[in-house]
Amino acid sequence: MVANHKMKMRLIEMTHRCPAKVQRGRLRALLGVAFAVYGLCYAGVAGAADLAPLPLKLPMPAYVGTPSDIPENEHLEKPSDEPRPAFMAPQGVQNVALKKKVTSSDKSPVTGSLELITDGDKESRDESFLELHRKTQWVQIDLEAPCQLYAIVVWHAHNTPQVYHDVVVQAADGPDFTKDDNVRTLFNNDYDNTSGLGVGKDKEYFENYEGKLIDAKGAKARYVRLYSQGSTFSGLNRYTEVEVWGLPAK
Repeated sequence: MVANHKMKMRLIEMTHRCPAKVQRGRLRALLGVAFAVYGLCYAGVAGAADLAPLPLKLPMPAYVGTPSDIPENEHLEKPSDEPRPAFMAPQGVQNVALKKKVTSSDKSPVTGSLELITDGDKESRDESFLELHRKTQWVQIDLEAPCQLYAIVVWHAHNTPQVYHDVVVQAADGPDFTKDDNVRTLFNNDYDNTSGLGVGKDKEYFENYEGKLIDAKGAKARYVRLYSQGSTFSGLNRYTEVEVWGLPAK
């Protein structure tokens, strides 16, 4: 910022001192470039000033340490003992999914009710999770109005260090998730396309108390849908909580 300001003042001084009309024209053009750079730098600093760490409240850890005997797998993210770095988002973001309506591909869940996914309870307790049947299943949250989405955090089951398969997170304008609903895929680790939603480039990961945080990159949407196809622990699909952090769309 200081260097850009000095460059701007120096160019202004050179323009006024230069006697040649042609040189003054060239300097004015260069000065325009300097002003543009200065403006971009200022906008970047101002934008950063409007960001703050995402105000996540994490549940209690259900297990300690990292998994042992991790298999060699290019599609699996290596777990870390370090806390996840703070995720920066616009100030004032809220969990716009809290208490919102949830629907599912499974009309008769094995355990629990759909309301548990957005009730705010993400602790690893038997009464805190929903469990869906085997094969690919999804849960869907209606945010009730279009929102600007910045982060989605999902806790499947963090009672043991397990890996969920075919985790796909999508956002859409309409509830049917068809081509007319402007569907966007925000995360996909189905590397072999067994769920038929496209080959994913994201990595599988071990569940833990921090949940999986997905950068939604400001996507505008009303509906969020999450897919899975069992885990290394069970063929069933468990969901403890889903948070969608955003702001009302402008």
